[in-house]
Amino acid sequence: MDKNLEWVIEKRIERTIKNLEKNNMEGYYVKDEKEVVEKVKEFINEGDTVAVGGSMTLFETGVIDLLRDGKYNFLDRYKQGLTQDDIKEIYRKSFFADAYCASSNAITENGELYNVDGTGNRVAAMIYGPENVILVIGYNKIVKDIEDAIRRNREIAAPANAKRLDRKTPCKDLGYCVDCNSEARICNEYVIIRKQAIKGRIKIIIVGKELGY
Repeated sequence: MDKNLEWVIEKRIERTIKNLEKNNMEGYYVKDEKEVVEKVKEFINEGDTVAVGGSMTLFETGVIDLLRDGKYNFLDRYKQGLTQDDIKEIYRKSFFADAYCASSNAITENGELYNVDGTGNRVAAMIYGPENVILVIGYNKIVKDIEDAIRRNREIAAPANAKRLDRKTPCKDLGYCVDCNSEARICNEYVIIRKQAIKGRIKIIIVGKELGY
C-alpha cells in the first residue's frame, strides 16, 4: 500500500479508536492477520468457553483456526454434521460464554457499531451475555456516521452475504438492497451500539486491511 494512503487510513483508525474509548469500548489497531491472532490471544484464556457470531472476517484472519486448536472450549457453530437444533443450542449457550468473537457490519468514526442480523443471535450476544466481546474489523468497514453505515449495509454487506448464503432475495441478483419482503430476507434486526454501560466489555481490533463484507 502507498505510504501516504496508509497514513490517511491510520489517522482515520486513530480517530475511531479515540471515540470508541469515549464510549467505554476499547479499540486496538493491528496491521495484519498474524497480529490479529496474537491480540485475540491476549483477551482469552486457555480453557475459556468461546463462541462466535457469523463472520467471514474471523475465517480470513485465522481466528476460527485459533479457537479450534484445542486450547479453548469452542462452541463451534461451523462444525460439520450439526443439525439446526444443535446450532440453536450453541446460540443459546453463547450467552454464557466467557468470550464472544465476531465482526461488525460497520463502525463509525464517532465510535459507534452498526449491525444487521437475520435471526439476532449475533447482535443479542454483543449487547448482553458474554462478559468479554471481541470484534475484529477491517478498516474498510469504517464509515463517517450512522447514515453511511446504513448505506454500506444496503449496498455492500447485505447483498454480499445474501450471495454467499445463496438466499432467494432480490439483492442476491441485483447487488443492492430493495428492502424486500422475501421470506429469505437476512436483514431483520438492526442494532446501533453507541455506548457500553460496562467499560471495556467490548474490545474492537481494527485491522489495516480490507476484510469481510
